[in-house]
Amino acid sequence: MENWSEMVGVYNWPRLNIPMASIILIRGGGDLATGVALRLIRSGLKVVVTELPQPLAVRRTVSFSEAVYAGQITVEGVTAGVVSDPSDLLKILNRLAKGWVPVLIDPKCKSAAQLHPAVIVDGRMTKLPPEAIGYSPQLYIGLGPGFIAAENCQAVIETRRGLSLGRVYWRGAAESDSGQPEGDPTRVLRAPCDGVVVAHKQIGEHCEKGDLIAEVISDQCSVISDQCSVISPFAGLLRGLIRSGITVTKGLKIGDIDPRDDPRLCTLVSDKALAVGGGVLEAILSRPELRSQLWT
Repeated sequence: MENWSEMVGVYNWPRLNIPMASIILIRGGGDLATGVALRLIRSGLKVVVTELPQPLAVRRTVSFSEAVYAGQITVEGVTAGVVSDPSDLLKILNRLAKGWVPVLIDPKCKSAAQLHPAVIVDGRMTKLPPEAIGYSPQLYIGLGPGFIAAENCQAVIETRRGLSLGRVYWRGAAESDSGQPEGDPTRVLRAPCDGVVVAHKQIGEHCEKGDLIAEVISDQCSVISDQCSVISPFAGLLRGLIRSGITVTKGLKIGDIDPRDDPRLCTLVSDKALAVGGGVLEAILSRPELRSQLWT
């Protein structure tokens, strides 16, 4: 098996017959990227996700990245399972053959050179230009700010809500990062200081205004106080909260309160994620040379 990285075409293991060029690799497994993955999977495509060793997803119940911690997670009927060693191609292929999404712990996307994906979708939402990964797919798609079509990727998908949400840009960039959350800014919960998150509420719980949702414990703040507490700004549903035990920096988004108080918000990917996924699908379908490779 020492020549795996040199092999191309179809890999014939027992009951495995998957052309590597038919794979779409998505960088990032947060809620937006997961919505994109679901739209592609439901269109008959095979998806692999790469993630950090410690993902920072807030809407964890609808993020494939949660598989890194839990081993596996099912979102809207699709199961994702972690693959700790991104060079373990047999395990990746077995996950795909089961209809699962392999989630590789591969922050630098080194697996791309072995998997030979026809398409890479960068859904990490870092809002920065992508770094070189040593592999050039036929189509590199960037989501949101940081990407410039025809410069550091081939296509950019608009991620900001409005008339342009989900649109495909083959030239130029998406709307720049405003630095402000969409909608009511008070709904976003941020770390009050550097430290480790300790949760006091669970995703899906109702919160009243003033409830203690979490605390961030630092060397300067070893007990609960106003300086390290994360308080509910109004009554509503805790739609997202970063995993307890994660080290965060001051100002990082760590939670999300929704006044609609609808439990379905915790189990369904957002309309925004599906719209962006539609843009990704449009970009892929607009390239005739990819169609015969991807739908096999």
